[in-house]
Amino acid sequence: MRPALVELLVACAAGDRRALARLISLVEDESEAAPAIEDWALARSGGAFRIGVTGPPGAGKSSLLDGLLRAYRARGLRLAALAVDPSSAFTGGALLGDRIRMHEAARDPEIFIRSLGSRGSLGGLARQTEAVADLLDAAGAERILIETLGVGQSELDIALNCFTTVVLLTPESGDGIQTMKAGLMEIGDLFVINKADREGAAALAMELEASLMRRGALDGWRPPVLQCVATADRGVAELVDAIEAHRDFLAREGRLELRRREQLGRRLRAAVEARMSAALWTAERERELEMGVALVMEGRI
Repeated sequence: MRPALVELLVACAAGDRRALARLISLVEDESEAAPAIEDWALARSGGAFRIGVTGPPGAGKSSLLDGLLRAYRARGLRLAALAVDPSSAFTGGALLGDRIRMHEAARDPEIFIRSLGSRGSLGGLARQTEAVADLLDAAGAERILIETLGVGQSELDIALNCFTTVVLLTPESGDGIQTMKAGLMEIGDLFVINKADREGAAALAMELEASLMRRGALDGWRPPVLQCVATADRGVAELVDAIEAHRDFLAREGRLELRRREQLGRRLRAAVEARMSAALWTAERERELEMGVALVMEGRI
């Protein structure tokens, strides 16, 4: 390991935010140093509780994230937030809108906020989300909040990478509950109706509760339905209580360690498959593939 990288890791472990930001950039860019950084972070992670916030575009995920960060800080916890932003199809850069919207929380030295570009990922998360979360964990974060892109029913990755998944809806979501059952309805540990000061919030809450009651408890947990107005901090403290209640439930039932084991298993499988793919698709194999395509188009095979 190069001395400059060792210096960055030591500084990160000591709480240097600039060193942490630099390490995240190296991991996100999949640099030559990324594997060593990920090994270092994974060996020191495991203490942070990861909370996913997902839902359709316009539901107010960033406003809720800002409120959650402030509510958690009031409890004295060290926090980190990852907000996945759409990447430019031309440059690969992210819009970074969430860091702008969470300006108040970003000023707190005990809160680290980072935007990650989706870089073509279709599951609502960036490819390096887990590795970056490990870094935040190793740097001392006690709660890590991860906000997805907001792409609808394809956001199932969040449930595989977090311990608690918060599904955020608005009163206008009522007409889409039936179609959502094949997607977001199955991954939520908590359901939150944001902008609850609008007409239709109470009716949506009743519809959600009835739907969840018909579904029944999964693994002993029945997801609660809460209402809030994130921009006014109404209901945010109650949501924190509900998240912590789910965390306590998972720990009490032994499911927290089970989820960690399942997540690690998926990551190891993905790492093996990536290496196998890289070993298979050499430059020579790519040329063979192009030759095969030409033969198929000519009708010869």
